[in-house]
Parts: sequence; C-alpha cells; structure tokens
Amino acid sequence: MSDALINGLAGAGGGIIAQLLTYPLQTVNARQQTERDPSKPAFKDGAARQLYLVVKNEGWERLYGGLMPSLVGTATSQGVYYYFYQIFRNRAEAKALERSRRGLGDGSVGMLQSLTVAALSGCVNVLLTNPIWVAVTRMQTHRKANKQQSPQDLTCANNKALETYTAENTPYKTIDVFQELYKESGVLGFWKGVIPALIMVSNPAIQFMLYETLLKRLKKRRASNLKGADGLTALEIFLLGAVAKLGATVVTYPLLVVKARLQVKQRIDDDKRHRYKGTFDAFTKLVQHEGLTGMYKGMGTKIVQSVFASALLFMIKEELVKGARLLVTGNTGLVKKLPSKPSR
Repeated sequence: MSDALINGLAGAGGGIIAQLLTYPLQTVNARQQTERDPSKPAFKDGAARQLYLVVKNEGWERLYGGLMPSLVGTATSQGVYYYFYQIFRNRAEAKALERSRRGLGDGSVGMLQSLTVAALSGCVNVLLTNPIWVAVTRMQTHRKANKQQSPQDLTCANNKALETYTAENTPYKTIDVFQELYKESGVLGFWKGVIPALIMVSNPAIQFMLYETLLKRLKKRRASNLKGADGLTALEIFLLGAVAKLGATVVTYPLLVVKARLQVKQRIDDDKRHRYKGTFDAFTKLVQHEGLTGMYKGMGTKIVQSVFASALLFMIKEELVKGARLLVTGNTGLVKKLPSKPSR
C-alpha cells in the first residue's frame, strides 16, 4: 500500500469523524452566512442561541440536514485532497533532494513549495467535489416550518404563504437538490460558487503552511529530547492543527460567505439586491448593502467549528496513519521510526 493511499484513507476517516462531531455548528453557520434579514435570529444571535431555536422550532433532526451528502463529500474531499497532496509532496521532496545534490538548498521542501502543493491539491479537490457541497449548503439552509404550527394555524395567511409552508415541510432530498440545480442553470448549476471555492484553496494552503512551519520549529526544539524529533503526542498535533486553522480562517472567511450566498437557493421574489450574478457581483452587493461586517457574518461559529474539526482531523489522521503502517509492516518499531507527515 503506497504512502499516498494510506494518507488518503486516513484523511477520509479522520474527516468523517470530525464532521459527525461538528455538523450542527456547520448547519448553524450556513444559516448565519446566508441570512440577509436583520430582523431574523440567524442574523444577530450567537451559535448557542441558534442551536436552541432550530431544535425548538424545527426539531433536532434539522441540525443534521444534508448530513449524508456531507459525509460523502467529506470522505471524498479528504481522500482526494490527501491523496493528491501526498503525490505532489513526494515530487516536491524529490526535486528538493535533487537540488541539494547540486549544492542548492538543504534538501527540504520550502514554504513556497508547500503552499503550491497544497493549492494544487485543493484545486483538484474543488473541481471534483463542488456539486456535493452545493447540495449540502442548500439542505443545511432549507428551513422547516415551526413544528408547533399546523396549516390550520395559518388560515389568515395568503396563498403564497401556504405554498411556502407546504414546500418547507416537503422532504428535501439530495436528488431533489440536483434536479433543482439542473432546472435553474443546467449542468453549470452544479458548479455554483466554484470560483470563490477555487480561491478558497488558499485556506488549506495557508493552514498547511502554518502547520508545517510550526511543526518544523517544534521538532527542532525537541530534537535533543529522548523521544526524538518525531515523538509528538496526539495533543500536540491537535493544538498545532487548531492554531494553523485559526489563522487561515480569519484570512479567508469572506470567501466562505460569498460562496454560500451563491450556492443557496434564490427565490424568484428575492430583492434584486440579494440576487447575485457572480462572485464579483456578490462581493459588491454584500459590502454595499450589509457593510464590511456582513463579510464576517457567523465567523465566531465558523472559527469554533472549523478549528475544532481541523484539530480533530489532524489528530485522528495521524493515529490512523500509524495504525495503517503497523498493519502493513507488522513492525511497531518501524512505525515509530517512520517520519510522521501530519500535513499530508
């Protein structure tokens, strides 16, 4: 079994576990990012309050709306990303060693090379998995009518409201989303928000750059310890992953808001100020009508969710990689001697 395949499978496994534990926060964050009415709770309430309101008004199951396609997307994304990251990384390391033999450099992969490797892997991942994430965003933001209400309670409402009520209580499945996207924009509908998503590859690129830099410094500091430079604990990997993800999220968060706005379903009667023709149009209208604060709507929720999920992913992935190497080699001593590659 190749090292790239081991890292790809470990990344997929770690991603699924992290996704299951943090999914309710993802649902709340998607609603915060796409809410444009200042009078709605999603616009101003915090994550804890939002979780409470969703459970109270729509039922706890709505916190897991779109979970199945999200798990498929997570497994696919993490597997694709880490697989191609390992392949590109191996090539970068081989070129670095070749330059070292010619007297150029110390044989290690530099920061720029790490950034490029992560960006290329991210682009491949986005192009292959974007349709899944469009479906997930729509299912997360699909609101179910208040479970304490009934159609009889709405007799004073107009026909339009009743139609909305009926639609919101109709089961919303992945196949329904794909059919809806195709009717809206044809095949291109599956790649809504792909431009900001491609730009967003800078997030994992920055994340992995920070992670590897911090990891390298920590290993150098501990090189003289009895445990050796590679004797990092799961907790240390967890903390390094958290810090790296925090920095990357703060820098790139506005792109997440724009991507969510482009992917969410736009009703025919929406205000033209809230209908977006493309990425630039979305940025312009978002800043013009909601201010710079609108670009960071729900960032607190996202930081908590993404930092925790990323740290879990790094920690779990490392343990899975070690376990896979143990199964392949059957030699615990060899597993301990193999250099850990947490950024793969």
